[in-house]
Order: sequence, then structure tokens, then C-alpha cells
Amino acid sequence: MNLQLIKGSFKSSEALDLLSQLVNVKIKFHESKIENSQNEEDIKMRENRIKQLQQEFYETKQAILTKDKTCELESGITIS
Repeated sequence: MNLQLIKGSFKSSEALDLLSQLVNVKIKFHESKIENSQNEEDIKMRENRIKQLQQEFYETKQAILTKDKTCELESGITIS
């Protein structure tokens, strides 16, 4: 089963806004799991994932800012 979340051409500002919101939701998910966890391994894994998401978003943001006025985005979720 597939869920298509994003597919289309976006202005750079729109693409950054959309991606920023998606990344922030994922970060908030990990933060809520950290708050409810007592497991140090789980907490460290989630903290590392948050840092990784932030770094990847920064790199993606830089790439989008070097593009012309629009960029193509496509994202989906596969459930198996």
C-alpha cells in the first residue's frame, strides 16, 4: 500500500516551507518519545536521529536555495 504525500513543482519558498513542516513534525514525534522513555539507548538513538534530520534538512535547504525559481518534490510512504 502506498500513500503519495507530495508530488509536483513548487516555488523554492513553498518547497522549503513544506519540507520544514514535515521535518518539524518528525522531530516533535521523536521529542515526545524521548519525554516518555526511560531507556537511555532509545533516548540517544532518537537524539541522534533528530540531529541527523536537522543536518539533512540544512543540506537540502542549501540545495533548494541554489535552484532556480522552482523545484520538483515527490514523497510517499510505503506500507508493507
